[in-house]
Amino acid sequence: MNEKMNFPTLEDIKAAQQRIQPFIHKTPILTSEAIDKIAGCQIYFKCENFQKVGAFKARGAANAVMKLTDDQKANGVATHSSGNHAAALARAASVAGIKSYIVMPSNAPEIKKKAVKGYGGEIIECVPTLEARETTLQEVVDRTGAVFIPPYDFLDVIEGQATCALEMWEEGIAFDTIMAPVGGGGLLGGTALTTKYISPNTKVIAGEPEGADDASRSFKAKKLIPMVGPKTIADGLLTSVGKINFEIIMQYVDDILTVSDQEIIEAMRLIYERMKIVIEPSCAVPLAALLKNKEKFKGQKVGIILSGGNVDLGKLPF
Repeated sequence: MNEKMNFPTLEDIKAAQQRIQPFIHKTPILTSEAIDKIAGCQIYFKCENFQKVGAFKARGAANAVMKLTDDQKANGVATHSSGNHAAALARAASVAGIKSYIVMPSNAPEIKKKAVKGYGGEIIECVPTLEARETTLQEVVDRTGAVFIPPYDFLDVIEGQATCALEMWEEGIAFDTIMAPVGGGGLLGGTALTTKYISPNTKVIAGEPEGADDASRSFKAKKLIPMVGPKTIADGLLTSVGKINFEIIMQYVDDILTVSDQEIIEAMRLIYERMKIVIEPSCAVPLAALLKNKEKFKGQKVGIILSGGNVDLGKLPF
C-alpha cells in the first residue's frame, strides 16, 4: 500500500491520536434534519470549528511539535501561514514552552494575526506572495535556528490531521463517503489515509473553490499543476496542494468537486441558519460541493469535516 513513500500507517495515526490527545478537543459530530432534507442524504458534520484555535490545524501542529527532540525544540519553531496553521503552531509551541516565529502575509485576516499574538507567537510580516513567504521564512530560520514546521506538506502534520477522521470512524457510523475541503491537502491527505485503512470502500471526496482549483486540475491531469493567482472567498484554501499530499490524493482520493464562491456563500449561510454555528468560508466548501452534486450522494451516509470557524464577523458575506 505504501510503495512510493512511507505514508503514516494506521498504527502511526493511532499513536498520533494518543500523543496529541491532552492538547486538543475531541470534537462532536452534529446533524441537521433540515439540511439532510435539502441534500437528500444523511450528513454527519465533524465540528473542527470547535477545535482548539478554531480549526483542525491544531492536530497537525501539536503532533509535529510533540515529535521534536529536545535539541530540535531548543531554538523554537517557525512557519509561514496566512491563517489557521499560524495560530495552531504558535499554540503548540506555547504548550511545549518553546518560541514560535510566524511569517504572515501583510493581508492576512486581522483575527488570525490576533490569535497568533495571543498564543505568544512572533509575527514577521511579508508581502503577500508565496515567494516572499518562503524567502522571509528562510531568513528567520537562518537567524534563529528554529525548526521549520510546514503548514501541510509534511508527514508529521498529515499524520496529526489524520486523527480527525479516526475520531469520526470511532463513532461507529458506516460512512459511504467522507468529504473534506482541499487547499494544501494536509487534511484531505490525512482523511484519505485513515479512511482507506479502516474502510477501503468508503469514498473520499474533496470540495475545492473554482477560483483556487489546482488540486482538481492536477487530479485530472495526474500531475501537479501549481495554482497561480488564486481568487476565492475561501481564504483558507488559497494555497497550492503539496507534493506529498498530492501523492496521497492520487492514490486514495476518489474525486475533487469544484464550487463557485456564490455556492460557498449559500452553503455557509445554510449552516449558520440551520445549525446555529460559526464556520469560515473554506469550511462550507464540501457541503457546497455536495449540494451541487446531490445525485452523487443520494441516500448515502456522508461525513463532512467542518474544518474551521475563524471568520472575521465584520466581513460576513451575508
